[in-house]
Amino acid sequence: MCANGILQRLAKLRQARFQKTNSINTSVFHRRGLHTNVIDTLRERGFVHDITSENIRKCVASPVAVYCGVDPTAESLHLGNMVTLMGLLHFHIAGHRAIPLIGNATGMIGDPSGRSTERVALDRETLAKNITGIEGQLERFFKRGAEYAVKRMSNIDQRSLKQVGILHNANWYCHMNILTFLGSVGRYVRVGAMMARDSVKSRLQSASGISFTEFSYQLLQAYDFWYLFHYHGCKIQIGGSDQWGNITAGIDLIHRMELDQAQKSGVIQQSFDDGRISEAFGLTIPLLTTSSGEKFGKSAGNAIWLDGKKTSPFDIYQFFVKTADTDVEKFLKLFTFLPIPVISKVIAEHKVSPENFVAQKLLAAEVTELIHGESGVRQALCATEVLFGNRLASMQQFSSSDFASAFASDKRMLSIPRSGVAGKTISDIAVLVGACKSKSEASRLVRGGGLYWNGHPVSDAKWIPTADAGSFVGQGTVGIIRTGKTNYRLLRLINE
Repeated sequence: MCANGILQRLAKLRQARFQKTNSINTSVFHRRGLHTNVIDTLRERGFVHDITSENIRKCVASPVAVYCGVDPTAESLHLGNMVTLMGLLHFHIAGHRAIPLIGNATGMIGDPSGRSTERVALDRETLAKNITGIEGQLERFFKRGAEYAVKRMSNIDQRSLKQVGILHNANWYCHMNILTFLGSVGRYVRVGAMMARDSVKSRLQSASGISFTEFSYQLLQAYDFWYLFHYHGCKIQIGGSDQWGNITAGIDLIHRMELDQAQKSGVIQQSFDDGRISEAFGLTIPLLTTSSGEKFGKSAGNAIWLDGKKTSPFDIYQFFVKTADTDVEKFLKLFTFLPIPVISKVIAEHKVSPENFVAQKLLAAEVTELIHGESGVRQALCATEVLFGNRLASMQQFSSSDFASAFASDKRMLSIPRSGVAGKTISDIAVLVGACKSKSEASRLVRGGGLYWNGHPVSDAKWIPTADAGSFVGQGTVGIIRTGKTNYRLLRLINE
């Protein structure tokens, strides 16, 4: 499928969305009628690894606050974080209050879950930089995510969704000292239960052991859950499957602290026995892994970042285009909001002609739009067409700004004033942009059929490309020289 075909398919998917049938002021819950419980939706799409209680389905029968936390251990989030954020986004578009929590306090300690060694402590300057970067990413992710979901799902209006409020856990720790924390929180936690957590047991059995700092991490995350439960009405925490111990620690702390406070205020025990006051829930999501079972994340050295400066829209697109056939259906369910029937139809089409990579190309375009918007998709498709398609008809659909954005930080693109190219032969231009070392080399390549301009072999070394003759793409501003199979150079004409 060419770039134009992918854009047309995306347009059809948007046009095929169900028509809105109710007024904007009606809540998402009443408009959708909750005919599909969000927990069932998450199960159907492969998000549920485990839940603490089936009563969670009753809990989400009315709007509730749900949170997941991310520690600012890097300046950008990555695909591993995105799986959990997609889960939170599903709650958001189902009418619940989504709370992304930035662990600027817990980030100073580091979660031992899934690690064999202790994290390197971050200095305050690095931590502050990471917090700023992640906060901006979370704001963009939920804004674009809602826009994306509205285009593909039935009866959802973005203006009626609850506001996503990003919180920072340092806000409730900054006024506490160690004695206050131990006296008001530590007394409710049993060391035996802390020792039994998998994240702790695995580290105790390792050569490096575990520090008291990391050992206490689960207590801080547990307190985060209690704080959000008590002050924000948050009854559900979601996280990766490696967070099970931390989540259940939070549920236990909620029950103990709320029970103690209720008893002191005279609330009857029965209220807790039937779960009317202290019931909280946890939902864990399978960790994203490679085909070899390796966890995706920056510590694994294979992170795909959500920051466009660290991983470009083109690289995001190419990552998902290369998805194995065995994973593409799973990824379509996890990383897109395409309805399941649409996914099933695409997979059936893919199985008929797997060599066309229909499912992978759709997946790549969907995820790129979700992360970087429609402009990101155009950038990715523009770069893909140049580097792998090289068809003149397909390249003509992209504007000068598309090329400029797609190759903004790519040294293979050279911007030159029009006067600097006027009257120059293709051999001159090949040397100018660095495709050839000399005009004689360019002439030899032309004679051997090895020099291409915008996808077509050049037959005359003295040919002069001119915008007036339609020699350039990108609204008459871009020329692409290829020598061999993979050596590309782009010339972009700019006004003086």
